[in-house]
Amino acid sequence: FASLIETHSWSTVKVDRNAFQFFYRYVINRPWEWLNIVKPPQVRTLPDILTPTEISMIISRTKQLRYQTFFLTLYSLGLRLGEGRHLAIGDIDKALMQVHIRNAKGGKDRYITLPQRTLEALRVYWATHRHPTWIFPSKSIISDAVIDSSGIQKALKAVVRDCPFTKRVSPHTLRHCYATHLLELGVDLRSLQSLLGHNSLNTTARYTQLTDIRIKDTGDKIDQLANNLSIKWEVDHDSGKHY
Repeated sequence: FASLIETHSWSTVKVDRNAFQFFYRYVINRPWEWLNIVKPPQVRTLPDILTPTEISMIISRTKQLRYQTFFLTLYSLGLRLGEGRHLAIGDIDKALMQVHIRNAKGGKDRYITLPQRTLEALRVYWATHRHPTWIFPSKSIISDAVIDSSGIQKALKAVVRDCPFTKRVSPHTLRHCYATHLLELGVDLRSLQSLLGHNSLNTTARYTQLTDIRIKDTGDKIDQLANNLSIKWEVDHDSGKHY
């Protein structure tokens, strides 16, 4: 292990350590004490945060309507990548203006406020394919499959290369920006914890390192979050229509 620590990443060391730990505890039934020192250091990095202008630029410069709508949805709802991919028609409650996120991280459900602008964008995009179940279905012949995660990541990577900033951006960056921008708009930590689906308030509180907090109304601010974006919508290449 001393040699591994010198030559390999901590993720590799951790996998090897866990294998030995399992072997000792559950195979030969021996106590596990002598390798407790083999632990990775506690390193916490802060994510790059985009401004609303930069997020607007990313969405506007995305060339396909499906990815434009998907990026807006991730940002304006604060979703994880898997949560966005598996949004179903039945998850959208137009009467209450909320979205039901099902079986999220930790097996938990939660409800998120739905901005009017996002609802309108989802309606327009769904009308281009009218899938009976999914809002973001796959283009493959498998009828019940959802949009592919690698395609989303490639589309985002391509558009970021075309933007005049050098920040590190992934689909999860949009969730970080959602949290940070809502804090800047004055949403309190407890409300944000519920929206993000965090088990611990301490996890949510990490975003306070990225911004100042002012207390204001949550629902109006989520609408404002989406309305602040200046987006130029592209022609949908499948239907030939411009939205």
